[in-house]
Amino acid sequence: MSQETVYAIASGKGGVGKTTTTVNLGTALAQAGKHVAIVDVDLGMANLAGFVSLTPESTTLHDVLASDASIEDATYNLAENIVAIPSGTGLDDYAETSPEGLREVVETLRERFEYVLLDVGAGVSHETVLPLGLADAVFLVSTPEPASVHDVKKTIELTERAGGSTAGLIVTRTRPAGDVSYDEIADRLDVALLGTVPDDPLVRESVYAGTPLVVHDPESPAAVAYRRLAADLAGIESPDVPDDASDEDAESDESTTPDPSSPLASSSRSSDEDGESSQAASHDDVSSAITEAESDSS
Repeated sequence: MSQETVYAIASGKGGVGKTTTTVNLGTALAQAGKHVAIVDVDLGMANLAGFVSLTPESTTLHDVLASDASIEDATYNLAENIVAIPSGTGLDDYAETSPEGLREVVETLRERFEYVLLDVGAGVSHETVLPLGLADAVFLVSTPEPASVHDVKKTIELTERAGGSTAGLIVTRTRPAGDVSYDEIADRLDVALLGTVPDDPLVRESVYAGTPLVVHDPESPAAVAYRRLAADLAGIESPDVPDDASDEDAESDESTTPDPSSPLASSSRSSDEDGESSQAASHDDVSSAITEAESDSS
């Protein structure tokens, strides 16, 4: 890709694997020798805390944005080449934050790291929209489900209003049985398809273990997909990821019972927590969702 270094990982809907994508993409980049910072900019619902051993007294991004600490104080080493800046979990701390301070945080980290990944909260609020304009580009994360695709269309609009730009779409929890083309979903949204991540029960195992999937089980289908995404982003060769590896693994897993709850890293929330069906979406349902989003925004 280009000289872009700060990416916002965003979705309109919660529970689609946004934090999982942030952590695994960042870790895969670090494994490739890149210096990476992942930042939890979901100020209301901390997502990265599960990967950082925090105590009630620990310094977080909340303290930085309240002008009570420096960014160095809130930076935690996760592994070689990668650090995390988590948000706090207390509502009192959240109330004292000033989201406008994110601009200075992002610019400071931009100077120190090769890649900065911003884990953006779901929904529509000032603190969720602001990072969309601070990043060099936005990675949109969606499952193939109509409700998720519908909300991605809204996120694209919010990104444009915030003065940001979209890098493309990552479709998670894909299954070979679906009758919808992921390329077509991206085409209908008028964005590039950056990649797909197959539905993989090992994602939940890695979350419960508090370890990124690309470390927990690097040869799992989803881990292979995340390493390929990292290689594409960094413009590097990935000799341990065959071109057809994730496709073959996904096909061989077609008969596996879908994992009904793929929690996000810090909160152990299910990826199906909102009642979203784990069945593959139909072509007509996805098309209708995009059309409805276009009508909402007109």
